[in-house]
Amino acid sequence: MKPTPAGWPRLSSSIFYQDAAAAIDWLCRAFGFEVRLKVEGEGGRIEHSELTYGDGLIMVSQERAEGQERPWKALMRSPRSLSGMTTQSLMLFVDDVDAHCARARSAGARIVEEPATHDYGVEYWADRSYGALDPEGHMWWITQRMRNPPNR
Repeated sequence: MKPTPAGWPRLSSSIFYQDAAAAIDWLCRAFGFEVRLKVEGEGGRIEHSELTYGDGLIMVSQERAEGQERPWKALMRSPRSLSGMTTQSLMLFVDDVDAHCARARSAGARIVEEPATHDYGVEYWADRSYGALDPEGHMWWITQRMRNPPNR
């Protein structure tokens, strides 16, 4: 496999919001993302953005129903536009899951699963994680590795 372009992970996710500008601010405040790039269109509308967390990257954009040259984008929706339904969740590794949960909660995250340790046995790993919904309903799993598998 050839290397990825400089500064890009092998896999990244793009998520859509009704109010992408507010979502970017919230993701930085609540989860600790940093803005790498923000492309604003007419009226401050977020056309594209890149947020990083360590070596991870997500792209955040504004949903748009009509009037564009790329019709497939009309399929991209925030869970808020779909009565809270979602088809994906995102996972983020952090150094201190309990402190991260407190930070996210204080910023308004809806904690759907409190921090808990999940031990998959001595041959595998143990993680401590919590589940949270952001203000528009995207599902996030925030995880701290507690024990690596043997020989890894």
